Amino acid sequence: MTNCIKEEMCFTALSGKKVLADFSGGSVSSNAGVLILRELDRKLNLSKRLAALIPDSRTPQLVQHSIRSMISQRLFALALGYEDLNDHNHLRQDECLKTASGSLSDLASSSTLCRFENGIDRETIGKMNGLLLDVFIEHHQGKPPKEMVIDFDSTDFLSHGDQEQSFYNGYYEHDCFMPLYAFCGNQLLSVLLRPSNVDGAHQAWGLFAVLYKRIKAIWPNTNIIFRGDGGFCRDKMLRWCDRKGIDYIVGMAKNNWLMIAAKSAISKAKHEYEATGEVSRTYAKFEYAAESWRNKRTLVARVECNRHGENVRFIATNLKGHSPTLYEGIYCQRGDMENRIKQQKLDLKADRVSCHRFVANQFRVVLSGFAYVLLSHLKLTYLKRSKLKNAYVGTIRNQLLKIGAVIIKNTRKIKILMDSHFPEQVLFISIIRKLHPA
Repeated sequence: MTNCIKEEMCFTALSGKKVLADFSGGSVSSNAGVLILRELDRKLNLSKRLAALIPDSRTPQLVQHSIRSMISQRLFALALGYEDLNDHNHLRQDECLKTASGSLSDLASSSTLCRFENGIDRETIGKMNGLLLDVFIEHHQGKPPKEMVIDFDSTDFLSHGDQEQSFYNGYYEHDCFMPLYAFCGNQLLSVLLRPSNVDGAHQAWGLFAVLYKRIKAIWPNTNIIFRGDGGFCRDKMLRWCDRKGIDYIVGMAKNNWLMIAAKSAISKAKHEYEATGEVSRTYAKFEYAAESWRNKRTLVARVECNRHGENVRFIATNLKGHSPTLYEGIYCQRGDMENRIKQQKLDLKADRVSCHRFVANQFRVVLSGFAYVLLSHLKLTYLKRSKLKNAYVGTIRNQLLKIGAVIIKNTRKIKILMDSHFPEQVLFISIIRKLHPA
């Protein structure tokens, strides 16, 4: 076996027996669950469509690894928890990953993948984001939702060294990038990598306009709601929503005028807390216009009093309804999006943006987004009646994809012998039956 370290290791004895180990086991993999991703990818036609968006200027006679093969290799590896290109120096020989990526020979090395990533241009990134929306629309199978809430949020991706468009950000207190995410529920609609020396709402208006126009062109009767935190409360964007008749609900930073407007609600909450000793919550709704706004908007103040004092939050909206419903029933649900971003960062390592070129880093972020789409589709379509129906990406990976297996290859077939004691055998088989019926 290539790249095998031929050194026997000795462990603590068991009942007088020596415990020895080495890396000469042959074709063994811990990634047999990638076969599910292979069938799912083929069903969605995802890697093929991604590859079609990427121009290939290489000489055909000298090409060893196709664009589709490299896309599949990186996509599946990210889903399996291998975010570093260096991982592929060994992973390229993993028989399960090779099979999933459609190759009988070794996959691309880290240096080949690095050249591939650095060859991506901005136009391709835009097309890839368009495909994210295509997959979302296809997921509904011609049944448009009556209403959809599009959540916008940004986060920080720590930068590594002297990289293009890397700047110090005073809010995050380090050098970083500041990607912009757009979600609808569990599903990713778009992701843009941005430098961190811009406003938190930078490009949000343009991105939302693209998403809105595209969705409305296909689903004209679907009501779309824009939702975001206080970083997206920008007059120009909200005025555009008002002109288009688009509903919105966004956070609003507190100021002295707002605190005065909420004074009666604050007094009421304090009085209730002092009388009962229990947490009290009150609301106030009023019209307000900041100096930079051209017209007044409806604001809702939520006041909570407890043993730590008062906590006042504000939202701006053009939605109708009772204040508690607007704040708790609609606005607070945006917290789920933060969990989606955490999965991007913690489980799929979307923040591994260590390339020098900004566009190459953007490609990595979008590719991580597609790995999320693949696992999200698996959950929403094939795990919705299982115990993993609400699982995070990392849990799905650990319980369904990381399966030990021995691989036997000959001229006629590839046989993957999975661990006989794998706990989720019934679930695994049921998914494969749906994805690839005999």
